[in-house]
Amino acid sequence: MKVAVYPGSFDPVTLGHLDIIERSSKIFDKVIVTVMYNRNKKPMFDADERVALLETATKNIDNVIVDKHEGLLIDYLKEKNVRILVKGLRAISDFEAEFQMASVNQKLCSEVETIFIMTRTDFMYLSSSIVKEVASFGGDIANFVTPDVRKAIQLKVGGSNERK
Repeated sequence: MKVAVYPGSFDPVTLGHLDIIERSSKIFDKVIVTVMYNRNKKPMFDADERVALLETATKNIDNVIVDKHEGLLIDYLKEKNVRILVKGLRAISDFEAEFQMASVNQKLCSEVETIFIMTRTDFMYLSSSIVKEVASFGGDIANFVTPDVRKAIQLKVGGSNERK
């Protein structure tokens, strides 16, 4: 059975993330979408909220499960006995950062392979940071996230962000 982990902060999960999850689910027998803690980011949603949003967004993909982990990703992979990481790429800047992380992960555990999946062009511009920024100014985020995620963001920022 080919199992892969798709790690990220997913704060919030975007349609770009879901694109990578759906496409990964067609390649691997099982995909574990793992909410990670990133010390460099101040999250809008706590880890449990992000897990819940991801579970709702992926409920119709049978071979996807959602989990969370705080700590070194390599330790999580060893704990789950998984050796394949999936990472989404939007632009060259993503590649540089992800390539560096893949190299570090390979040094920490030589059995780990990182698979890069290019985001569809429809989502190349999209990031969780952009979604939060647009939402914070009351902008329409309906084309960036699922309706459930949009509602959750609206509750956090107190705006309407309705489709105009």
